[in-house]
Amino acid sequence: MYREIRRSAYHLADPAAPWTEDYRALCFPEHWQSTLLTLHNHGRPEADWQRVLPTRNLDTALQTLAPEVIVRPRARPPIGEGPMPPEDFWMYVPADAPDPLPGRASGQVLNAWLRTLVPRRSEPAPELRALLMRCSDELTGTPLSWESVPGVDLLGTNPTDGGTAAPEPRQFQLATDALARRIRSLDPYPFEGGELRFRALPRGPRDQGAELMSQPLCRTIKRKEWWFSITLNISLHTAPFDPRPRLHLHWGVRRWATHTRSDSGRLPLPYGQATTVHLRPKIPWLAGVPATERGALARLRRDRASDGFTWAENDPAGILHQLSIVGRFPAPDRLLADPADWIGDGPGVRAAVVHSNHMGVHEVGPGLMPHQRSQLTTWAETALPAGVVRLPDLVRGRGKGIGAPANRRPKPVGEPAKKAEEVRAALARSRALVVLADRAGLTSEPADGQAHVTVRLLWRTAELRRHAVREFAKSLGLDGDGGAHVLPEQIFDDARPGHPAVLEWRTSELVVRLRCLPLTGGLGDRLVLDPAVRRKGERVARALAARRRELSDWLRADGADRNCPSLALVEIAHRSTFREADTDPKFANRLGCADAGVLTQFVVTPSGERRIANVDTVEHRAHHAWLDGFRQLGVRVLPEHTLGGDLPEGLQYAALWMVKRRKDGPTRLPRHLPAAVLVTPLPEGSGLCVVRGWDDDTRTWIPYPHFLLGLVKKAEIDPSAPDEPGSVGTADDAPRITAKARRTNLSEQRRETARFLQRMLYSLRNHPTVLITHAQNSRSHWPWLQDGQIEPDMIRIGHAPPGGIDDELRLVRVRGRVGRETAQWWGLAEPGKAHGQPAGFWAVRPSGDARRNPGERVFHSSTERPGTFAISPALDRLAARVNAAGNLTSQAGTGAWNPTLVEVAVLGCHTEQDAEPPSPPVPDEPEAIALATHQLRMAPDYPVALSLPLPLHLAGLAQAYVLPTLAAGEPGAETTEGETASEPSDDSDPDAADSSRPVAEHEASDEPPLR
Repeated sequence: MYREIRRSAYHLADPAAPWTEDYRALCFPEHWQSTLLTLHNHGRPEADWQRVLPTRNLDTALQTLAPEVIVRPRARPPIGEGPMPPEDFWMYVPADAPDPLPGRASGQVLNAWLRTLVPRRSEPAPELRALLMRCSDELTGTPLSWESVPGVDLLGTNPTDGGTAAPEPRQFQLATDALARRIRSLDPYPFEGGELRFRALPRGPRDQGAELMSQPLCRTIKRKEWWFSITLNISLHTAPFDPRPRLHLHWGVRRWATHTRSDSGRLPLPYGQATTVHLRPKIPWLAGVPATERGALARLRRDRASDGFTWAENDPAGILHQLSIVGRFPAPDRLLADPADWIGDGPGVRAAVVHSNHMGVHEVGPGLMPHQRSQLTTWAETALPAGVVRLPDLVRGRGKGIGAPANRRPKPVGEPAKKAEEVRAALARSRALVVLADRAGLTSEPADGQAHVTVRLLWRTAELRRHAVREFAKSLGLDGDGGAHVLPEQIFDDARPGHPAVLEWRTSELVVRLRCLPLTGGLGDRLVLDPAVRRKGERVARALAARRRELSDWLRADGADRNCPSLALVEIAHRSTFREADTDPKFANRLGCADAGVLTQFVVTPSGERRIANVDTVEHRAHHAWLDGFRQLGVRVLPEHTLGGDLPEGLQYAALWMVKRRKDGPTRLPRHLPAAVLVTPLPEGSGLCVVRGWDDDTRTWIPYPHFLLGLVKKAEIDPSAPDEPGSVGTADDAPRITAKARRTNLSEQRRETARFLQRMLYSLRNHPTVLITHAQNSRSHWPWLQDGQIEPDMIRIGHAPPGGIDDELRLVRVRGRVGRETAQWWGLAEPGKAHGQPAGFWAVRPSGDARRNPGERVFHSSTERPGTFAISPALDRLAARVNAAGNLTSQAGTGAWNPTLVEVAVLGCHTEQDAEPPSPPVPDEPEAIALATHQLRMAPDYPVALSLPLPLHLAGLAQAYVLPTLAAGEPGAETTEGETASEPSDDSDPDAADSSRPVAEHEASDEPPLR
């Protein structure tokens, strides 16, 4: 068993000399502001005028064109109260680097940028041309003046009141860029059969890090050539109560799209979003600019006029396109028709299109396994500057072995044991349904000593219906088929609301009825969008509202009642059959069912079509769909901690999650709704628990099914609201969303969240509770969760000063995979063996034999590898070897598993017993609370461990009733961590869904990084 794990994270040794670098820097010429804003606002309505000059496109283009330049975002007012951040330089360049924009180069770039400031549909009137000339004279009339900035400290910081490092905003870019330059200067990384040569990629001023990427590598898999590159992201982070910031090295795989569709003859790019393309010139983009290996990023977007694709004009690609001579910038049609001709080495500009899951299968597996990652990291570590060292290795903390909960079931060995375990789990599920039926209001008839539960099956194909009936009985340990064998097929086909085909099972405690109804009348078909409605948003809203109303009326005719929640398993066609994504009926059907008091779980129609090919998995999918449905009814097994008297008796767990609402009326701004879930163990034991959600209207905790149904009203769509900016079909006159409006919107949401928290936390008084929060999900709306604000055993809500936490409350914050904020890691193996991925509860090595210092508050959690990833930790993504048969073979096609090392920070507890009651009978031990949180990830009724503790997982899944998940409704993004794309489940990982969300603009630009 692995006893230690190592992280690819580094900090400045204590004591050690500061790591400093010399720079030349340039202030932003503020005298440009007035004239250029006049140009930018030309032709716009006065209500849409911007007050701050937008420089983002110029900033990114400068980092592409000038090899060593680092561009800083301009200071913006803070969100809410607080002083204006101090002004910083606009650009930095290493002191020993040549002039990044010599001679005419700066004038060329600035003049190209000017054209992107003009509104797209402005007529080339004489006054506009005159204004352009005046602005050009303004930009080129004053040469850029660089000044010397020696000895910039890249890792030195002053700690906050809570003892956490508080880096200067510029350090997030300067330190990572400096380390990237040192790694680039190393000799290439050697591997069997080749070597990796890394080059820098341009990073926007709000990206807060550096990225290196290797040359494209080609591997033959299944008789086709597939391309990929190795990436290295370098980022700067903080950790709670640690006075030193840390650098993370994060390795990944970027796959390239090179195979065209047979019908169109071009790459299958998504129409509803831009596609990233990496460009690499053989000579500098501009004459006289120093040579560089730095690539450029450009975006292809849909051109509705030609029904093809074009380079986005008003972004860095547009600036580059205007600067490039004929033939140096690839034509989109040629690139998409022959992508393999542009990748790899060759003459002129080289181009590679990033693969996304929307494009289909890529045979190169994602991610790197731990041993190879450790080898790459060892190579990169040789570039560390003096005094920068790796963080200490972590050792196993409290708990035996992997730190499993008390009610974790042993893995059955052999077929008889597996079947016996399935039966036991099904009976336990049935027993939980009996216990919870009355508490959750699921009983559909007066009590007669038995719980009566009604469930519906809304089917489209007889094949899925038969599987669903069998798996329903199997999932609850029910005997027989409920009478299905005696009902003729015609009874099922003729069933209608009020007259369904009813199957029934009876036990001594439970009566279950399954009402089978075919989805007729187009209720399961695609949404019908009215082409007469001009705006896309209104078309979709009207179609969704119509389907929602039809399905709600249909279910009410079958006796559905909002006061008695029920569950329906709904068959739906695969999402790929909905050619226009907006016609996917899944979310409309979910809302319609919810309006009638019916919770929904979806299962995809079996199909032998090549791109779907799910016939062989229909039994498995139906079984797990029922299990996911029971979760919505609140049937879950709570992992029981192993801490005994070290935790209060009857400890319950609350969780907070910010769920995203649809656009909020005419503002079109995203809104986030705080959702809270409370999991309380029952005295019956065996993991039985009650799951409730906080209803902020009634200010009470209500059963989980009622909680989910209540969220539906938060998902309303205003048909009169304009479309989201940049979406396909957006009206030309749609107003712009200003940065000021975004900040005002977020400030308002923070006040709403504070009021929610005050009411919710007050309800938890007088009962021992652990409140579990998620750093990346909630800290924008509850700023106290940010590393720079937290203080141990304190809490702050809204603008009130920090105060002590309630006597019965403990506050835990977990940090997951979003933003690469937890370091990559591996288990240290014995010499000569491959490093692995051990499960366990991890802590810093104690200094002595005594129990851990109560001041230590940060621990880490890892879980076991799923059985679907039974691959060697020594998987080699790079080398191509000759096998025993003499053939060249490669492991590049095998997918890797890259689990997140979840950070568990005990922000608040009671480590000292108060002199006066009420107080905990035994002082809290932070490690015990953290171990219990780790054990909550290993829920006995889930086949694999969860990415988040169970209560937080349940709170995050409420998202499905407020907004369609990214996995279900949007094209998938390229994954570099080893996650694989699959048919979405409503019980999927909220942490993974949140990680696919781009960082909100206010999180990255309006304030210092929220770490």
